[in-house]
Amino acid sequence: MIGRVQLAACFVLLACGASALAQKQQVVGAPPEASNMKLVGFNDLQARSAYQPTIHHQGDRWIAYIGHHGGTDDVPAPVNPLTGQAEPNGTSIVDVTDPARPKYLRHLPGQPGKYESGGAQMVRVCDGKSLPKGDPNAVYMLRTFGGEAHEIWNVADPSNPVLITRIAGLKDTHKNWWECDTGIAYLVSGAPDWRTRRMTQIYDLSDPAQPRKIRDFGLPGQEPGSTGAVPTELHGPISTGPAGNRVYFGYGTNKGGILQIVDREKLLGGGKEPTPENLRYPEVAKLPMSGFNGAHTTFPMLDMPITEFAEDKDGKTRDIVMIVDEAILNECAEARQMVWFADVTTETRPMMISSFTVPEAGGAFCQRGGRFGSHSSNESMAPVYYKKLVFIAFFNAGVRVLDIRDPYRPKEVGYFIPAITQATDKRCIPIEGGERCKVAIQTNNVETDDRGYIYIVDRANTGMHILELTGAARAAAGLPRN
Repeated sequence: MIGRVQLAACFVLLACGASALAQKQQVVGAPPEASNMKLVGFNDLQARSAYQPTIHHQGDRWIAYIGHHGGTDDVPAPVNPLTGQAEPNGTSIVDVTDPARPKYLRHLPGQPGKYESGGAQMVRVCDGKSLPKGDPNAVYMLRTFGGEAHEIWNVADPSNPVLITRIAGLKDTHKNWWECDTGIAYLVSGAPDWRTRRMTQIYDLSDPAQPRKIRDFGLPGQEPGSTGAVPTELHGPISTGPAGNRVYFGYGTNKGGILQIVDREKLLGGGKEPTPENLRYPEVAKLPMSGFNGAHTTFPMLDMPITEFAEDKDGKTRDIVMIVDEAILNECAEARQMVWFADVTTETRPMMISSFTVPEAGGAFCQRGGRFGSHSSNESMAPVYYKKLVFIAFFNAGVRVLDIRDPYRPKEVGYFIPAITQATDKRCIPIEGGERCKVAIQTNNVETDDRGYIYIVDRANTGMHILELTGAARAAAGLPRN
């Protein structure tokens, strides 16, 4: 039964059911919301705003490397309990061998600065024995360093990382990709003389101690000396390596997006000077998106068997790229950012075939505070989930599980929205006479490991949640009952 006070509040909000639920979730101690997912373990990550989690199997251990945004206005440099010192947000290293009892091992400070101007958001990891010229006893972590550099560390002993090299002289860094079998790295950077905040610098990091630059790359009109309108900036690439010979670039985080398909061999072997002709040479196709939507993550799922087409003479399998936008503005002050699926089987003529969004009315998400909309997907191509399920970080709607075995009809089969804690930070919007602030979960990025665990991290300082599937979601992945 609804009490008189709560009932009165519902009349004020004009939406008793959904809005009451949204208000309830802003209370510390309220339970998480979940369907076909359950919490296995948790670490508060020292109450640091988190971006990219990367989970790496090292010997008989599983280690999570988590990149962080810069600090906040209220806490620009949180205290590291392991050292007792205030440290700018950087990289958290957590042993998740036992996912129910994650153990925080080390914090590596990043660039001083708040929000996007500091920290060390992005992290990738490669074994030295996989890299062509790496030390076989080393494990290499590639990370961004705020807005000024990329760094490579040896994390063979994850409690005691050792700096190997630093690629400096940049004005912005973000979501990179590293091929562990070749050492080729696609570093999202801001070269000082380019006309865009972010573009691609391609390096040979097969010997991490001796980085070798291959070329700069971007869209024609972004290169030094060009004139006219500047095309939308890069967000990040995903490469299929030498075997797939394709790199999928996503441009335009939350508006004017572009999926660009690039021939990897031509990209690495073509003319290196950033002339318009050289920039166009490796391009296979380009799929412009709506002015309302961007491309944060471009995740390839090639040669997918489609059960619905099994009896068809042609097209039984399709090449699919999932495109995830990033919501930027709080409290729905922009067009909805979503998940899109493109059929790129005929590469030169890619086409959108379906989309997904979380229904706003299912949780009154526009009233909860913070961002609501998609942000990123898991990027692991391990067989446990690849081409079956994907996991989408949806900010205040938590992580959503999509069954994509039929990418023409993606279906949500689970979700998990963490509970807020005392550490969860507020999110504000300007209003007449000041600002309005609300505390809300901001599930930022997500990754999976080969064991099937799902890792989500929070932009609003809530920490890292380790999850597993249950029920119909677990069955869709073909996992045994838990």
